[in-house]
Amino acid sequence: MQRKAAVRGVLPGIAMFAALAVGAGALTGCTGGGKTGGGNDAKGGANQAAPAQPGKYRSLPAPCKAGVESKRLKGMLPIPDTLPAPQRDQLYAGVADASYDGDRHVGCRWSAQVPEETRLLSVVFERVVSYDRAAMSDDDKARQVYVRRLTDAHLPFPGPSASPTPAAPTPGAPTPPAPTAAAPGAPGAPSPGASTSPTASPSAPVELGSRVLEGLGSEAYIEDKLSPAGATAAQSRTVRIVFRTSNVIVTVEYAVQPALPGVVPPSGETQEKARQLAQALVERFNE
Repeated sequence: MQRKAAVRGVLPGIAMFAALAVGAGALTGCTGGGKTGGGNDAKGGANQAAPAQPGKYRSLPAPCKAGVESKRLKGMLPIPDTLPAPQRDQLYAGVADASYDGDRHVGCRWSAQVPEETRLLSVVFERVVSYDRAAMSDDDKARQVYVRRLTDAHLPFPGPSASPTPAAPTPGAPTPPAPTAAAPGAPGAPSPGASTSPTASPSAPVELGSRVLEGLGSEAYIEDKLSPAGATAAQSRTVRIVFRTSNVIVTVEYAVQPALPGVVPPSGETQEKARQLAQALVERFNE
C-alpha cells in the first residue's frame, strides 16, 4: 500500500514537469519571434539618412594675405612714389578687422589717398556652419545665407539680371527731369540701353550695373552703386562682389572717391579690378 501511494505521488509530479516543459517551449518560441521583430526594426533604422558631412572648409585663411599680393594691391590702390617705403609697406599690409572667432569670420581693409582721389578696399571671409546637419548641410546653409543676401540686393535668382542698368521708365509715366526713352516700338524710339540725351555723360555706355555673375565660385553677384551727384560733392562708386565657394561666403568691396565734383569713376574699370581680385580669392580657396 505504501508503495502504491508513492507511485501515485510521483506520476502527478511527472505530469506537471512535462506541462512546464511545454510551456517553456512556447515561451521560447514567442521570445524568438520578438527578437525577429526587433531585428526588422534595427534594419529599418539603418535606412535612415545619415547626418550631412561638415563643409569643405574647416578654417579660414588670413584675409590680409590670401590672394591679395602686392602687385595687385598697387594696381587697385595707387599711392605717391614719394611716400617712404615703411609707410608704403604698412599701407599695403592692410588692417585686419576685429574678430572673436578667426575660424568663422575675418576681414581686412586697405585705403590709399592721392590728390585726385581716395580708394578703399575690403575683403571679408565668412565660414557658414549648420548646427543641425541632420536637417541641412553646411553647404546648403551657406547657400541659404547667400540667397538671402542676393534677395537683399534686389537681384533676381537664379540666372543673370534681366537688365544691367536701372529699370526703364513705365510707358505713359510723367516725364522726369532726366531724359527718358520713347515707348518701345514707337517711331524713332532708340534701341534699349541707348542714350536719348545729347549731353549724356561719356561714361554712360559702359555702365554695367548690378547683376548675377557667372563662373565665379559656386555662385556670385555684383553690386555697382554710384552716389548721387551734387554741386560740390563728387560722385563715388562702390563695387561689391559677393560669392560663395562651398560653405564660405566672400565679400569684396572696392570704392573710388574722386576729390573733385564732375569726375565719375568708370564702371567697367572699377568692376574689372574687383572681379580680378575675387577670382584670385576663388583660386586661393581651391588650392
